[in-house]
Amino acid sequence: MAWREHIVKRGLIVSCQALPGEPLHSSFIMGRMAIAAAESGAVGIRANSVEDIEEIKKQVELPIIGIIKKDYPGMQSFITATMTEVDALVGTGVEIIAVQATMDQDEAFLQSIFTKYPSQKFMADISTTEEGLRADRLGFHYIGTTLIGYTPQSQHVEKFTVLEELIKQCKKPVIAEGNFNTPEQAAKAIEMGAYCVVVGSAITRPQIITKWFSNAVNEIL
Repeated sequence: MAWREHIVKRGLIVSCQALPGEPLHSSFIMGRMAIAAAESGAVGIRANSVEDIEEIKKQVELPIIGIIKKDYPGMQSFITATMTEVDALVGTGVEIIAVQATMDQDEAFLQSIFTKYPSQKFMADISTTEEGLRADRLGFHYIGTTLIGYTPQSQHVEKFTVLEELIKQCKKPVIAEGNFNTPEQAAKAIEMGAYCVVVGSAITRPQIITKWFSNAVNEIL
């Protein structure tokens, strides 16, 4: 599939998220984060919650990958885990909806989203090569390495190894996401053939960035 057919250009996508309890949790702040990302060359935004997405859409014209994070008792999946979240995101008019497509997520549900919303673009958030290949087979428009290291089955998985395998084997574009925390790592992902690279914490979570620096300083003190 030609790159020009996609609604997101190749390049850097910035994840503008702050969960309840985090210092920057605010739709207004996420909107300003999105402006900063747009001014600095981002080609897209990844955002969590209807409220944040609606605010970001007011501030920038970049395409958005929308998600809703919600924990359900007895479910491991928490990223757009049910049709309730999919319905809400479709209502925002978001360009792409990311859905957790790890092996614990029911395949029948994953198939049902394409049946209900055949015109919507969907991204699969996966954590292993096997999961990525399943998502590609099911018809996801984008395959994202978002959850590598965050699931039991991916604790010892190396993100660049999975990225390389998926780029070689998937028919759909592969998006590098999940702890690509330096410009060098982001550039390497694109050089390997990733369609886009998503960077979040290293840009938009100052409490984490500060911790990296304070840990390094405190090791010397």
